[in-house]
Amino acid sequence: MNVIMDLCIVPIGVGVSVSKYVAVCHEILTQAELKTELHAYGTNIEGEWDTVMAAVKKCHETIHSMGAPRITTTIKLGTRTDRAQTMADKIESVKEKLECNCSQGTRSSRDQPGLRMTNTLHQSDHENLRHPASSYKYWG
Repeated sequence: MNVIMDLCIVPIGVGVSVSKYVAVCHEILTQAELKTELHAYGTNIEGEWDTVMAAVKKCHETIHSMGAPRITTTIKLGTRTDRAQTMADKIESVKEKLECNCSQGTRSSRDQPGLRMTNTLHQSDHENLRHPASSYKYWG
């Protein structure tokens, strides 16, 4: 099964800079022949489920061997059974919609004064201690 994952591995107890750990993990992902896109707060990964999970495990093992006593990792992942989809497909789909909006004389939300993506905590989220849900709010 193919998976698209957003991975953020944070070694704890190693000081402020973690770039050398990011570089080591990126090399592990490259050696596993996974498609990757590095971004400011993690890496997007695309590949076969078992290969991706094995690479994440190897990242943890390697970072521990480098002296990190603790690691916290955030993983967001998605799978599809209805059709094949790549990271590039997902990005292209959004870009097409942005272009479509511009050609129709409308602007994307980032161009509209006062319309911003915000995190709002809904009452049910607060009661159940869940993460905030993202929503659009108009600040006019």
